[in-house]
Amino acid sequence: MKFFKIAAAVAVMAVSGVQASAESALSEILSTGVLKVGTTGDWNPMTMRNVATNSYEGYDIDVMTELASDLGVEVEFVPTDWKTLVAGVTSGQYHITGSASVSPSRAKTAGYSNSYFSLATVPLTLKKNEGRFNDWDDLNTADVSVAATLGTTQETQVKQYFPNANHRIVEAPARDFQEVLAGRADANITSNVEANKLVAKYDQLMIVPVSEGRSPTPIAMLLPQDDQVWINYVNTWIALKEERGFFDELGRKWQLLAE
Repeated sequence: MKFFKIAAAVAVMAVSGVQASAESALSEILSTGVLKVGTTGDWNPMTMRNVATNSYEGYDIDVMTELASDLGVEVEFVPTDWKTLVAGVTSGQYHITGSASVSPSRAKTAGYSNSYFSLATVPLTLKKNEGRFNDWDDLNTADVSVAATLGTTQETQVKQYFPNANHRIVEAPARDFQEVLAGRADANITSNVEANKLVAKYDQLMIVPVSEGRSPTPIAMLLPQDDQVWINYVNTWIALKEERGFFDELGRKWQLLAE
């Protein structure tokens, strides 16, 4: 009888341990009253950090502020960078990230929400190169240097698109387009969303007039891969907000596809 009591106690402890380890981030968020969001602060117009005030603004910031409001909690933006974006969500540094390109490599270790926007990759160069670079193949030569930021999907794409070019991979907080502005690279690649903002901000830059953007990609939020309760909640929230025009309204506010 004593043996069975001990075995039963061990079984209860084991089940309790599984339940504790399986507790959803949603429960933690509701109990602590804080939604922790990983954000890089360097992707205009999605997330931009004001160094002077240590505050953030952008499309993602509005999305996460709205999510926190609907949850009835405060939002806390946790600084991260592209190379550690996935590690931050898998290690529990934050409950969710802002927008990230959907990629098979990230999906190996992190979960994704449903997508609510899509983008494509385009190349940027200096206006003085107008006529020199007119399409993708013009950049794929040994005498051209193309920049990308470490940890981004563009880091992989730059090697895929331009195997014959020189690849200049920079680490945040440095950015690939800064290499072009400084003359250390002939071009960089980025999303059409950011490209439109950069050419509006920097008179020296232009989008290479390629026939079309490459790698059309959905963007979504990164979440813990094994937390289906939290993923289900976020997906339900996204579906509701899409139905009510929230994402369309934000897209107009931040001019995501402005020419």
